Amino acid sequence: MTQVIVLNGGSSSGKSGIARCLQAVLPDPWLALGTDTLVEAMPASVHASEGGIEFTPDGEVIVGPEFRTLEAAWIEGIAAMAHAGARVIVDEVFLGGADSQQRWRKALGELPVLWVGVRCEGAIAAGREVARGDRTIGMAVSQADVVHRGVAYDLEVDTARAEAMECARTIAEHVR
Repeated sequence: MTQVIVLNGGSSSGKSGIARCLQAVLPDPWLALGTDTLVEAMPASVHASEGGIEFTPDGEVIVGPEFRTLEAAWIEGIAAMAHAGARVIVDEVFLGGADSQQRWRKALGELPVLWVGVRCEGAIAAGREVARGDRTIGMAVSQADVVHRGVAYDLEVDTARAEAMECARTIAEHVR
């Protein structure tokens, strides 16, 4: 049975909404954990240092070794929860494309994972970004394509063409 669902997409692509909808439509309890939670959990010093995480005025995200160390622990922690029996929905942004997916593959090992690409045209995601008011303007456009480079998926959904609940139902049909 699927133990982990990894939703990968750019900022404001609709991953978090899909994750909430999946929790509503899947028959068993699933934890939803996202990269936003990781960033929010980090101390201010990681946001203020060159080795941490930086959000540039044009929406680029730059990560350094301090961030990568904490991220690696985060990934291993989520994998440990899944190995212990929790069903987990991961809401991720693969800034490193295929390299990011490889980090997750290594940590998740032999667990049954459903890899889902969450696509959204950059202009539409940019409109959502403005409406949210909690994102650096430009992140959505800069991430819309780069997060999918070299990433292998079991399934892709497009939130520019379908609402979060419809995407969640499509994904749920692929959960074994």
